Amino acid sequence: MNRVRELVHAEDAHRMGIKGTGVTVAVMDTGIADHPDFSHRILDFVDFTAGRSGMYDDNGHGTHVCGIIGGTGFASRGRYMGIAPGVRYVVIRVLDKMGNGNTTQVIRAIEWLIRNHKRYNIRILNISVGMLSSAREEERERLLEAVERVWEEQIVVVTAAGNNGPEAGSVTIPGMSKTVITVGSSDDETAIRGRIRMGTGYSGRGPTESCIVKPEIVAPGTKVVSCSNRMSYETKSGTSMATPVVTGAIALLLERYPYLTPVQVKLRLYETAVDLGKPRNTQGWGMIDIRRLL
Repeated sequence: MNRVRELVHAEDAHRMGIKGTGVTVAVMDTGIADHPDFSHRILDFVDFTAGRSGMYDDNGHGTHVCGIIGGTGFASRGRYMGIAPGVRYVVIRVLDKMGNGNTTQVIRAIEWLIRNHKRYNIRILNISVGMLSSAREEERERLLEAVERVWEEQIVVVTAAGNNGPEAGSVTIPGMSKTVITVGSSDDETAIRGRIRMGTGYSGRGPTESCIVKPEIVAPGTKVVSCSNRMSYETKSGTSMATPVVTGAIALLLERYPYLTPVQVKLRLYETAVDLGKPRNTQGWGMIDIRRLL
């Protein structure tokens, strides 16, 4: 995260005292561990996979994502601090130990979010998970409709482009939605190992079936060190890691300009992104730059 913060100029905001304080982010993922970097900022935890009441993350993906958004870096003496270390979290578990979920669980979670977002003043929803385009048409439509309902509630929805690139039309659902902010990886041409194959260009590309350019914006997502569910840190790669970088940046923006609507946030991203010189369906508007954003 020290490298990522430098690349997106997060420290400029921190020096101004802007850390996302007072902004609540909902995270739909595998849960969250009680890592010291979250410092009692988790307002609620809801489990739609097993119905457990205490917070947990037996996969680790959600904890890593939350650390990128707003970990304090306490356990690393600040080295692996997240983008917005003052945010509050509402964590909604929709994926199990293996990282699997189903449409019904996700939609139930979204319905819960819509009912409760005013209670926690939720401004942003981070979705670092996606459904393959091969899913049944009915399921795809239900999920897209549900996510767009969240946006209509004046919640900024930030979602991953998926790791099925570099072919055209490889953005996953709900990133295919024309409404939400879809995030790709700016550094996906770096060779990596693990679940994402070796090679270049893993980040999902547009256009969508409706010929919409996707993603909107990109951020660093390869070899990102963030919080582990084993109370330490670990390295992960993918658009799942790029997405919370943008979510954290938006939290900083909303602390400084709390009156902004989701549409205005999207416009500001468009106006301030840094052109990387890549095709539109690879980089969208360009890379997030917090200095310019604020």
